[in-house]
Amino acid sequence: MKTSTQRQFKAIKVWIVIACLALLVAYTLYQTARNHQFQFFGDLFYEANINAKVVALTFDDGPSRKGTDPVIRILREHNIKGTFYLNGRHIETKPELVTQLIDAGHEIGNHSYSHKRMVFMGYKQVANEVESTRALIRGVGYEGKIHFRPPYGKNLFILPYYLSKKGITTVTWDVEPETFNQGEDTPELIVKRTMANVKPGSVILLHVMYGDGSTLRALPEIITRLKSRGYDFATVSELIALSRENTTKD
Repeated sequence: MKTSTQRQFKAIKVWIVIACLALLVAYTLYQTARNHQFQFFGDLFYEANINAKVVALTFDDGPSRKGTDPVIRILREHNIKGTFYLNGRHIETKPELVTQLIDAGHEIGNHSYSHKRMVFMGYKQVANEVESTRALIRGVGYEGKIHFRPPYGKNLFILPYYLSKKGITTVTWDVEPETFNQGEDTPELIVKRTMANVKPGSVILLHVMYGDGSTLRALPEIITRLKSRGYDFATVSELIALSRENTTKD
C-alpha cells in the first residue's frame, strides 16, 4: 500500500511533467511565431525561386515626412521601384505622402493599422487591422495588388488564417541588415550585411522612415554595389510573378 508521502511524490512528478510539456509547447509556439519564413495557413513569400539576379527592395513603416521624400529621390535617381509596407495610422494622417509614393510608381503594401504585435490578437481585431489599412490604401487611389507584412514579421494562427480566407499573400524577407542595437547599425555595416546575405530572388527589408538615418544613408551604396554585381530590381509583385514563372518551368 502506498504511503501518503509516496502519493505526494507521484503527484509532484506528474505536475513536473505537465509543467515541462507546457514550457515545451510555449517555447515551440514562440519560435514558430518569430519564424518569418513559416506560417500555418495561406501563401507566404519571403524569397523568389529564381536564378536570375533580381531582388526586391522593401521598406517598412510610415509614411513619414522625414523619410518619404529622400527615399523617393534616391530610388528615382537609380530608376528603381520599391515596395512600401505602410501603417494605416500614418496613412490616415499623411495621405499626401502615400500619393507621392504612388505617383512615383512604387508598390504599396499593408503593414497593419497600429503596428502592434498580432500574434495573440482575436479574429475581429486582426480583421480591423488589415481591412482598415487596406481601405486607407485604396482611399488614396492605389489600384495595385496589396500584400500584407506582419508587424515584426510575427504571426501564429489567427492572422495567417484570416489572410488565407481573404486570399492575401503574406510577405516577409530573407535579408534583414539592420539589428536595431544602438551603435551597431552604421551605414557601412548595413551595406556590409546586405551584400553578405543577398542572393538572386532576395527580398531585402529596410527601414528608412524613422531612426537616425543610417539606413537611408546606406541605401545609395547598397543599390550601387548590387548593380555592380549585376543585380536588377523589382517590386515584390514582380518578384512573385518571376518566381511562379520559374516554378512552372521546372
